Amino acid sequence: MKVLKVDLHAKNAAELFTRSLKETGFGVVTNHGIPDHMILAAYKGWKAFFNSDRKKEFMFDPKEQDGFFPVGAETAKGHQIADVKEFYHVYPNKRIPDELREMTFELRTRLYDLAKNLLSMVQSQLPEEIVAGFDRPLKEMVSNNRTLFRILNYPPLRSDETPGALRAQAHEDINLLTVLPAASAQGLQVQDINGDWHVVPCDLDSIAVNTGDMIDMVTRGYLPATTHRVINPDGDAAREARMSLPLFLHPKADVLLQPGFTADDFLKQRLREIGLGG
Repeated sequence: MKVLKVDLHAKNAAELFTRSLKETGFGVVTNHGIPDHMILAAYKGWKAFFNSDRKKEFMFDPKEQDGFFPVGAETAKGHQIADVKEFYHVYPNKRIPDELREMTFELRTRLYDLAKNLLSMVQSQLPEEIVAGFDRPLKEMVSNNRTLFRILNYPPLRSDETPGALRAQAHEDINLLTVLPAASAQGLQVQDINGDWHVVPCDLDSIAVNTGDMIDMVTRGYLPATTHRVINPDGDAAREARMSLPLFLHPKADVLLQPGFTADDFLKQRLREIGLGG
């Protein structure tokens, strides 16, 4: 299995990136225009937040889906054991700690613009019969207000976790594309068609991108959703937290993923399945 590393300045970037998504469900992009210092600053600021009791002042709202979600809040679809992670949901015009607002939204805007451009690159490479089935171009499906910026913190392991628990059990994302700046540590793996697991690079100058269930549905399986997980580290690494900053690119509520089945229908169904309401 070969996840391609694509220079976005290359003339054939759209072709290579789409091929990687089609064959592996993942692509890694470089020359993406987002400076390293923005990502490192986000990790520093949010690490301080997760290490403080202040996070309890921002407990999540099941209806709004914003705020802080403690360890145990999410269980991957098809699993019985909750993931060993905590996270914060950032949406436009919703709650966020004041000291993190400007920095977080600056990075979110850059990732959102990148994600939309990648979506346009993908559409340029899709077969005409697939595009003909869209109710609007992929880039016009996207909703800024519904797109989720999730700040993820995987706490140090304590050796008393439930047997079989992982930082993130094997799952597919809900959305169109997920754009993932380099995590603070290794751990992300992708599964190939034979069931084997492969490490996804997390070099600081690279951004990983993977397909979600919604783009799988809207392209009628041409771009299949990717199964991935975050494994538990061994040794000294187990005593260190891991952070990541995925942006989940979501469509507008009324986008038809299949005849008679909207993006909103699917999102509510999946949120119920993973224990986050909806």
